[in-house]
Amino acid sequence: MNLLVTGGAGFIGSNFIIYLLSKYPKYKIVNLDLLTYAGNSNNLKNVENHPNYEFVKGDICNRELVEFLFEKYNFNGVFHFAAESHVDNSIKNPGVFVKTNINGTYVLLDVARNHWMKAPNNFKKEFESARFHHISTDEVYGSLESEGYFTEDSPFAPNSPYSASKAASDMLVRSYYHTFGMNAVTTNCSNNFGPGQHSEKLIPTIIRKAIAFDPIPIYGSGQNIRDWLYVEEHCRAIDLVFHESNKGETYLIGGQNEKTNLEIVNDICGILDEKLSHKLEKRKMKSFKELITFVEDRAGHDFRYAVDTSKIQNELKFECKTNMKQVLNKLIDQYLMEGS
Repeated sequence: MNLLVTGGAGFIGSNFIIYLLSKYPKYKIVNLDLLTYAGNSNNLKNVENHPNYEFVKGDICNRELVEFLFEKYNFNGVFHFAAESHVDNSIKNPGVFVKTNINGTYVLLDVARNHWMKAPNNFKKEFESARFHHISTDEVYGSLESEGYFTEDSPFAPNSPYSASKAASDMLVRSYYHTFGMNAVTTNCSNNFGPGQHSEKLIPTIIRKAIAFDPIPIYGSGQNIRDWLYVEEHCRAIDLVFHESNKGETYLIGGQNEKTNLEIVNDICGILDEKLSHKLEKRKMKSFKELITFVEDRAGHDFRYAVDTSKIQNELKFECKTNMKQVLNKLIDQYLMEGS
């Protein structure tokens, strides 16, 4: 199987490529990534010389390049991770998010349709099982109060330029399934965490700032709630949906680890208190929690995201097995090793 992975140098994409190459050694994977601020080729150092892996630096909005790659490799699968995804950046510069997340998704869908299909609902013989898997976010559904969950049938109500652009891309994927009969599926995940995550995200920021004994910035009162999904679990779920689900389906993927931002920072500080107690003593501090600093809240900051994962559990038998505290422990050890 020849697969195109877009945005494969990013956090989730790179973890997924490593997962795929390990589980499916005969799959050929081409990684198309522009290496913007969110992409890091070091995330794929361990597989860069793998015989079934190839990296192409390029823009998903470049139709000529995407068409060339489809002609060269005859992809029969696409995993579309590439996206501008930092909410703060979308507030400062929404146009980039519209270009990449909407126009880029359109280019990929349309090139794949032309390459795989003769006409609506009529696939070329060699591409009868070709599939387009779009990776999206639970943020397209807006914000929840303290109770309730998003489901696959929840209405879209995005509150940031980022989530609005992702909602638009989800709609494009849906339209290509309903209009053209394209074999497309979408997954909407909750907040990911794990190795290789961009330093601007919450958990890396907390760990990085704490280790450096810098103030740890927390928006507002720190009561915003997220459902935390370990990236390796997310990779396993994407694999299941791509290989096992019916076309046209949407699945929500969550970690069933709901925590406030303040709980996350307290958990991380508690782990660091044990690991770096000698450094605290030198600075005459009792806890890393003393570094917590509340800053002005983000504009349009959604209060809570939480997803009902019963569909993927019931239909594909997927369940998360991660103990978040154990994984945070392991993650912090990696940061400490890198900084030593």
